[in-house]
Amino acid sequence: MSLEPKGIIPAMVTPFDKDFQLNEAALRRLTGYLIDGGVHGVFAIGSQGEFYALTREEKKRIMEIVVEESNSTVPVYVGTGALTTREAVLLTQMAEEIGADAVSVLTPFFISPSQDELYEYYVTIAKSTKLPVLLYTNPDRTGVNMSVELVSKLSKIDNIIGIKDSTGDLSLTAEYIRNTNPGFSVLSGRDTLVFGTLSYGGQGAIAASANVVPKLVVEIYEAFTKGDIERSREAQLRLAPLRIAFALGSFPAVIKDALRLIGFDVGSTRAPIKPISGAKAEALRKVLRDLSVL
Repeated sequence: MSLEPKGIIPAMVTPFDKDFQLNEAALRRLTGYLIDGGVHGVFAIGSQGEFYALTREEKKRIMEIVVEESNSTVPVYVGTGALTTREAVLLTQMAEEIGADAVSVLTPFFISPSQDELYEYYVTIAKSTKLPVLLYTNPDRTGVNMSVELVSKLSKIDNIIGIKDSTGDLSLTAEYIRNTNPGFSVLSGRDTLVFGTLSYGGQGAIAASANVVPKLVVEIYEAFTKGDIERSREAQLRLAPLRIAFALGSFPAVIKDALRLIGFDVGSTRAPIKPISGAKAEALRKVLRDLSVL
């Protein structure tokens, strides 16, 4: 596989209008804003993008818009994870037909597949497509873990090229890195651990906070790769309060709230999740003021 997942790849929100329908104009604007911010790829239809709340037709349209708007300037990653292998294969093949550069496949959720069942899930998806496949583990959301042994085994499959690690466990991240070959990309999915992941030998991050402050998140990576370790660390510390502010509301509302506060009308999350308000909204405003984006 020629694609090497690396750098900062924003986990994009999905903009909605006041009737909670897909806001195509806002999605185009957001894609351009992120690319102008220096990101190294874009990732649509992930957890931050409310994939669980979208119909297959909406996912198709999002793929089309992001691929068109990016215009091959950066790789487009598309989330195609699903509860069943069949649905994940259908979404992956759709992404390939539309022209995505790679897919990111979350473990199933609600159900609790074994490690052997997860292996078959990913192998079946990988065999169904010519696209590069990025594994995606987020046990806090799914209740499903991916062992080091499983990731090591999957990394030997030609078109499985990396993993988005949202465990928040840097020791596990380090083990993923240690037990896979150098061509396998380990990306942080926890925005507070971008610097730590890079320090262990990871290749970057798929970061939700990059929707709001793409240049700051990119600075962590760019400074690190240029050998300016202190500047990279300082950028990570500046970013931390925004990621910690996720706790002000129910996931994934806070990044959409932050985008609206800085003048980006991306609408609200689909019910039952609601925007934050009152003292929590004021706390988020303070974070954004401290970042000089409000």
